[in-house]
Amino acid sequence: MPASVSARSLAWVVLVPMRALPGAKSRLIDAADDALGHVRLVAAIRSDTLAAASAAAGVAVVVPVVDAPGVTELASFVQAQPGLNGGLAEAARWAAQRWPGYGLAVLVGDLPALRPQDLGAALAAAAEQPHAFVADAPGTGTTLLTAAPGALLNPEFGPGSAARHARAGVHLPAAAGLRADVDTAEDLRAALRLGVGPATAAVLRQQRSRGVRSGTA
Repeated sequence: MPASVSARSLAWVVLVPMRALPGAKSRLIDAADDALGHVRLVAAIRSDTLAAASAAAGVAVVVPVVDAPGVTELASFVQAQPGLNGGLAEAARWAAQRWPGYGLAVLVGDLPALRPQDLGAALAAAAEQPHAFVADAPGTGTTLLTAAPGALLNPEFGPGSAARHARAGVHLPAAAGLRADVDTAEDLRAALRLGVGPATAAVLRQQRSRGVRSGTA
C-alpha cells in the first residue's frame, strides 16, 4: 500500500493479472527443459515483475487471478466472471471502491526486465491523462493501461489491443523494459539483452548448469 496519497501527486493501484499455473504461458514451454521447468520460469518472471512494480514509488499492487475461480493463494482479488477483460474490469471496480482517489492501472505480469523507475516514470506521465497506455515492443499489444481517478478503466487486452486502447487513451513513451513482455523464447532472449530480474536469472542459470538447451543462451 502506498504510504499516503499526499506523498506524490497521484498514487496508483496496479492490477497485475495472472492465470493459474501450469496452464499459463504455454508458448514459453520451448524456453524450458520440461513442464516443471516451465512452471519455474513463468513463476520467476512473475516474481520479478511483481517485485519491480511493488518497488515503484506510490504503487499498491493487487494480483487478480483470472480464469481461475477458487484460486486464492496468489490473489488479493479473485474474479467472479470469466475472461481476462471481464475479470480486470471487475477488479478495477473493486479497487476503485477500496482506494478512492487513486489512479488505476493494469500491468501485464510477464515483464522480467522491468525496473521500478521505468514504471514510475510511465505512471507519472499517465497522471496527466484521463486514459493512457504503453504499447509492447512490436507496437501492437499493451503492457500498461491506466485510468485517472474517476475515469473508467476499460481493458481491451488481446491481439491488437494497442489500437483499441488508442481509441480512448494517450500512447505513452516508455523504457524498453516496460515494453518487453515475454510470451516466447525469442521474447525471453530480447529481455535478457535488456537485463532480467534476479528470479528469472536464477532459473536460467539453473537450467544452464544442468546442460539444458533452452534457446536463451
